[in-house]
Amino acid sequence: MKDELFIRGQNAHGQKVPMTKEAVRVLALERLALSGATHLIDVGAGTGSVALEAALRFPTLRVTAIERNPAALELIDENRQRLGCDRVEIIAGMAPLPLADKADAIFIGGSGGHLTDLIDWSLMMLNPKGRLVLTFILLNNLNDALSHLQTCAVSELDCVQLQLATLTPLGRGHYFKPNNPTYLISCHKEASNV
Repeated sequence: MKDELFIRGQNAHGQKVPMTKEAVRVLALERLALSGATHLIDVGAGTGSVALEAALRFPTLRVTAIERNPAALELIDENRQRLGCDRVEIIAGMAPLPLADKADAIFIGGSGGHLTDLIDWSLMMLNPKGRLVLTFILLNNLNDALSHLQTCAVSELDCVQLQLATLTPLGRGHYFKPNNPTYLISCHKEASNV
């Protein structure tokens, strides 16, 4: 889905509500391997782009979007209505938090400064062999996540850096305007870790 399909607003400090951009979202959804999944949890859902695109791509998938920012919560709901995707459950709060059901896949797009707690909670909330995908723009979050995941019961730990640039007009010509590098980590919960 094109980024333009999602409404983006600003938080109370005038900053844009975070959104996982199209190219990163495509790879994240691929790594989440949702074709056989029944439940996806999106932590730090921002505008809801990952949760909503997953729900639209996989009509039988149950999707839970967790977000703490009031401005982002409004945007997720607006985007949900705009895209006609009322199946996405929106939870106002900050993970880790108690949920009734485990998931087959968890996406962490925002950690709120509680990264290792979120990773531990995610592995507890995942079914055996469930997929965990995390994205970051900050190097310290990448390093913290990789260090912590190497001590956890996960397999197929993988990390990629995505550096994208967008064709942008400048005067009578064009140039490629670079975006921040994004780091994407993916792994599976080991089957024996119940």
